[in-house]
Amino acid sequence: MIQRFIELGEGYSDIYELLEIGRASRERVSRLLAFHTIKESRPVTSVAITMQPTSPGEFQPIYICREGIPNPGAKPNKRYDLFAELANELDKPIIELDVKPSNTFAEKELYYQHLIGILRMNKYLPPMK
Repeated sequence: MIQRFIELGEGYSDIYELLEIGRASRERVSRLLAFHTIKESRPVTSVAITMQPTSPGEFQPIYICREGIPNPGAKPNKRYDLFAELANELDKPIIELDVKPSNTFAEKELYYQHLIGILRMNKYLPPMK
């Protein structure tokens, strides 16, 4: 199984695309995720949607808006509220995790591999086959 993050942006206007992906493919949505971190002294959140793997092909996309939304625990905001509304519509909880910021890693791909490892370890993603 191939699991890959697909970055839509940092959560400004691209959050609307993430919400549309969730609504349009509601039967494929597996999990809603919020990754909280501190980046450059600011508490920020990445929001993501994990989809069911494709059949055939066993490709599992994870759509993400990376580190552009203020952490709702530190500063409530409309963009995160829209993501929470999607969670209500889909009747799925938002899984919240505290993670390292992406700028800790030399490359963005290493950051995403780190997140995939965390998700697999917590059994939010199936193991590799």
